[in-house]
Amino acid sequence: MATKKAPKINEIVEKKVLAPSITMYKLYVPDIARKVKAGQFVVVRGDDMGERIPLTVADYDSKKGTITIIFQEVGTSTQKLAKFEAGSALLDVVGPLGKPSHIKNFGTVVCVGGGVGVAPVLPIAKALKEAGNEVLSIIGARTQSMLILEEEMNKASTTVYVTTDDGTYGHHGFVTDVLKKIIEERGAANIALVVGIGPVIMMKAVSDVTRPSGIQTVVSLNTIMVDGTGMCGCCRATIGGETKFVCVDGPEFDAHAVDFPELVLRQKMYNREERRALWDHKCKIDAQEKAVKKARKRVKMPEQAPKQRIQNFGEVALGYTKENAMMEAQRCLGCKKPPCVDGCPVNVQIPQFIAKIKEGDFMGAIHTIKETNSLPAVCGRVCPQESQCESKCILGKKSEPVAIGRLERFAADYELGLGDVRVPTMPKKTGKKVAIIGAGPAGLTVAGELTKKGHECTIYEALHKAGGVLVYGIPEFRLPKAIVQREVDYLEKLGAKVKVDSIVGQTVTLDELFGQGYDAAFIGTGAGLPYFLNIPGENLNGVYSANEFLTRANLMKAYLFPEYDTPIRVGSKVAVIGGGNVAMDSARVSKRLGADVYLVYRRSRDEMPARAEEAHHAEEEGIDFRLLTNPIKVVGDESGWVTGLECVQMELGEPDASGRRRPVEIKGSNFVLDVDVVIVAIGQGPNPILTSTTPDLELKKSGNIMADEETGQTSRKGVFAGGDIVTGAATVILAMGAGRNAAKAIDEYLQTKK
Repeated sequence: MATKKAPKINEIVEKKVLAPSITMYKLYVPDIARKVKAGQFVVVRGDDMGERIPLTVADYDSKKGTITIIFQEVGTSTQKLAKFEAGSALLDVVGPLGKPSHIKNFGTVVCVGGGVGVAPVLPIAKALKEAGNEVLSIIGARTQSMLILEEEMNKASTTVYVTTDDGTYGHHGFVTDVLKKIIEERGAANIALVVGIGPVIMMKAVSDVTRPSGIQTVVSLNTIMVDGTGMCGCCRATIGGETKFVCVDGPEFDAHAVDFPELVLRQKMYNREERRALWDHKCKIDAQEKAVKKARKRVKMPEQAPKQRIQNFGEVALGYTKENAMMEAQRCLGCKKPPCVDGCPVNVQIPQFIAKIKEGDFMGAIHTIKETNSLPAVCGRVCPQESQCESKCILGKKSEPVAIGRLERFAADYELGLGDVRVPTMPKKTGKKVAIIGAGPAGLTVAGELTKKGHECTIYEALHKAGGVLVYGIPEFRLPKAIVQREVDYLEKLGAKVKVDSIVGQTVTLDELFGQGYDAAFIGTGAGLPYFLNIPGENLNGVYSANEFLTRANLMKAYLFPEYDTPIRVGSKVAVIGGGNVAMDSARVSKRLGADVYLVYRRSRDEMPARAEEAHHAEEEGIDFRLLTNPIKVVGDESGWVTGLECVQMELGEPDASGRRRPVEIKGSNFVLDVDVVIVAIGQGPNPILTSTTPDLELKKSGNIMADEETGQTSRKGVFAGGDIVTGAATVILAMGAGRNAAKAIDEYLQTKK
């Protein structure tokens, strides 16, 4: 007798249409099913062009490894998602996300679910009943045909009340009518808790009913999200006068503290884009999805003309030809004690690889680079060579230094162009296993170094693409994503494993990884929690964190919307706040999306931390630098949309702790910039998801991990860390340098356990 074939990861093992436009999928995701609890959600993506969609887990079976999600077709993304059939697999399922519901024996609890909101109410009602509560459930729909999960709610509740707006079944009216009646009959003092989940307007109505009686009321918010881990900051809502991130601080909140009017306005942020996408989807419903355009070949230096490049997302710098590279390489003096190597955080043997280019041995050059650098095509594009290796070049004292970065890029591109990416001779396997958390520059470097020493490395990445900031933060015109993917492919050829959609701290904990047999772990999760200015109006529609804006544009390819599903709000006039590389990237992306762009920075050009090349490119492209300018308020209209940015003029005073002159406000210099989109690019801090589930990991006051500067060793044995999660936001190459140092220490630890 043939055995039943085991399902694939993310496979739809069961599909049901519960009501017109409402679909149920039972998904095989054993890692998530084992960890998920009532009230938590997952983020799903159907295919490579799909939007990331947050959906509450309606049910789960840890033994069978399945979870149930239920969604309503309300836009293009959910329409496409509904077309999958049982037996097929979704591309990405990430979770569990958010905090689980607080479950205990309260007494009498009323659970209210409206429309598709009945789905997330179900596991909460079930858990509350199992905890010994009397559970009174009210479920509602527009009409009987749209009512879902009545039978399941009957099993999960003590008593169920049904309402329909049109009276076709149950009580004729709204769920709040029944809620009022229960409160009147039972008495407010006898109801310990009300849980309300459904459309925002319904949750507000539930809150309004319970507020006068002071009944504890909880609502589950389903706001706009991109990543679901707090990295983008777009799910922010005002709770009790404070800004909270729904995906990490919620999704459940005290209903009486929620700013519902603001929430309603923020939910409308992409209405225009969604209407456009629906129209486009209907026009092309039977057409195949277009393939991603291949990056254009780079045949000459120096760059696209400014007027040309602001019309596209192709690379600005076009790369050296063979002749260009050999000519530039001839300038290298081949110093016996090369200071340029000392300026390289990963100690690339620069004179040796340049000598290979002089000889025309381009493959020899890339193999020399890869002895110490696992990501040469990336470093050749985004590494600040002018302040590192090139700043040490002897030629730079009297003329321009050798273009080390451009030569490194040429060698990497030459190898990739030939398709002859060779794997070095690998050592015998050691039998040691290392878990690497975060597939950014630090994590990828550690994986490359340790794999070449024979250790088994598995990289756990929260997003659906490996690369970290290289894929979500740096725009296509500076670093094509195909280049990043090729570097990741090379690491996999070496033997490293990449496990995407895996959130260490949620899907699996660090302790559980060690329980699975890992001998050591490296944490390279970066700095992914955006900072805001905490000025009035920051939660108006049209205000982005740079993380959200760049994630939409870069990782989710929103600049190709609606060909790709993820929308982005394209303003006609955009203000980018900040003076670093992230601010430059945000400004230049906005320009390519058709906006007039202001770069608002409170210091002068001399204090600007961005690379000189990036600032120069931004000015060439027409970005309007508003220096010595400090924003104090985001101005909006009655509909909750940005209409301006109020600023004050600054002047420079004495130097502060950073060595830069402190900006001082000029009294009475207030003015308003006429803008409709504001992007906040003032930095980011450490994401607490992992550290909050690893209490024995010593942290700095900032929330960054305490780690030895030379080795990356943390307070916990066998756990190392490096990159932005330790230092705060820095450069790609510094994160790689930290990863290389940590890899050396991890190798020694695996051999000696010291």
